Amino acid sequence: MDLEWLFEFLKGMLKPLAATSVVLMAVLLSFLQRLGLEGEMVYAIVRAFLQLSVIGFVLQFIFSREQSFWIILAYLFMVSVAGYTAGQRAKHVPRGKYVAGASILAGTSVTMFLLVLLNVFPFTPRYIIPVAGMMVGNAMTVTGVTMKRLRDDIKVQTNLVETALALGATPRQATLQQVRRALVIALSPVLDNAKTVGLISLPGAMTGLIMGGASPLEAIQLQIVVMNMLIGATTVSSIMSTYLCWPAFFTKAYQLEPKVFSKD
Repeated sequence: MDLEWLFEFLKGMLKPLAATSVVLMAVLLSFLQRLGLEGEMVYAIVRAFLQLSVIGFVLQFIFSREQSFWIILAYLFMVSVAGYTAGQRAKHVPRGKYVAGASILAGTSVTMFLLVLLNVFPFTPRYIIPVAGMMVGNAMTVTGVTMKRLRDDIKVQTNLVETALALGATPRQATLQQVRRALVIALSPVLDNAKTVGLISLPGAMTGLIMGGASPLEAIQLQIVVMNMLIGATTVSSIMSTYLCWPAFFTKAYQLEPKVFSKD
């Protein structure tokens, strides 16, 4: 068996291993400051090391196959993990994991379909899987924040919402202000990042291309596409999550569901 690929992999891991020295510095500082984060730091970096190593082999396998089946399978796996994680953030939202998963799936799939339809990216594993990963990750964060913020705002302003319902407002009308506030708060970091991209920091996609030997002009072209798709995917996912949350927040009689808002 040809083990040359394994030797090259192990040789390439020397630099990542050397870079762990900065983590050791962080662990030492945490110990000196008595933060109690030493164990969590070590656990996080070991887990990241193992996860990325495994993913590297998996992607190598998928890229060598060039089959649509593997693209869809990898995409659905990412959406499932993202939905679970976002649902954990909004743990007081009933069926939060399913709501988050469906919202992330809707936002990222629509955005991806448009990008492929417009021939921005070819439908191949080497392009679609990394792009989908960026979209799913950002949609996960925004969706989790939206759901949690919406539920918390309605809980704090229960009297205001119930008054609107008593006056004949629909659940959408009664919670319109809370929905808008949750969406603005969740989407603001994405928009702020787009406004300052290149001025404060060089994003990951752009940095990776430049370090890989691409010209800065080619790198910014890809980065513009990435920023556009992130705004599109996160906006669709966050709005979708608010629509899917409503049925769980209200009873059939258009009253706030006590089980949802009685928890801390």
